[in-house]
Amino acid sequence: MEENQRIQVPRVKLGSPGLEVSRLGFGCGGLSGIWNAPVPHEAGCSLIKRAFEKGITFFDTSDAYGRDHDNEIMIGKALKELPREQIQLATKFGIATEEGQIVIRGSPEYVRECCEGSLKRLGIDYIDLYFQHRVDTRVAIEDTVGELKKLVEEGKIKYIGLSEASIDTIKRAHAIHPITAVQMEYSLWTREIEDELIPLCRELGIGIVAYSPLGHGFFGGKAVVESLPAESLLAVHPRFTGENLEKNKVIYQKVVDLAAKHGCTAPQLALAWLLHQGDDIIPIPGTRKVENLENNIGSVAIKLSQDEMREIRDVVTMNEVSGEREFEVFTKYSWRYADTPAR
Repeated sequence: MEENQRIQVPRVKLGSPGLEVSRLGFGCGGLSGIWNAPVPHEAGCSLIKRAFEKGITFFDTSDAYGRDHDNEIMIGKALKELPREQIQLATKFGIATEEGQIVIRGSPEYVRECCEGSLKRLGIDYIDLYFQHRVDTRVAIEDTVGELKKLVEEGKIKYIGLSEASIDTIKRAHAIHPITAVQMEYSLWTREIEDELIPLCRELGIGIVAYSPLGHGFFGGKAVVESLPAESLLAVHPRFTGENLEKNKVIYQKVVDLAAKHGCTAPQLALAWLLHQGDDIIPIPGTRKVENLENNIGSVAIKLSQDEMREIRDVVTMNEVSGEREFEVFTKYSWRYADTPAR
């Protein structure tokens, strides 16, 4: 732990348009209760400030995180105690709830409404990186990105991102305005973007922001050595329940054993493996605990050879992973189904 405390997170360029971020980001959603009970704002702000002190300057939130936009409100409080010009803040729009049902919205009017709302809640003049959280397959991507382009021209956002976007959607969006980053689930046990999506992004100069880089905490021991809180949505996640969980526990133990061989923890090895995929891959692990934050930061100091990278990959084979990567309600919004109509 003491060694982790001495490590500072370096900075890299994210995408070709010119946004520079910390090599490791911080996913803020869990502070408002996505997978656990929400933390008080004072505790959340303290953790964010600690992350900043360690060199993490890239923070990721969304207007969909927490009840009544709680996460953005919390982040806004933290920003008041940090030098704004040194922070790269990402937030998102696109996931709404209507009559208790999740709906995806991407109309130009909705884009602008959400941006204005986020700016107000965060208490800032501009958003560094603004993501479409999920793609609205009813709206031509040219219309959605066209409005985002206007927001860039107005200085309300600096860079544009997409999350869970299809190959075709990324290409069409990038033709309207340069896309800085695509946010996708990517981890040791979720690697479906490697064959097509990552090569496309590299061809276009688009960075990858890897969400759930520890498999929703699985490689940190969630549901294996640490029981899930009753309020956690993971209690009904396909990979964390029943027979699937029992099979996946075998994978966890393999990673723990391999991490011991490298003199690090399982989450550190999982993050180090991602970091070694390329400087254009930015993992954004989240946590509610200082000790986990310090542990995650320790991953940036781990060096892996090509042979070691292959060994890690071979330990977690995709045909061994049991259960779908997403909740059933979100599967239809994943990147493989995110094409939009022609304009």
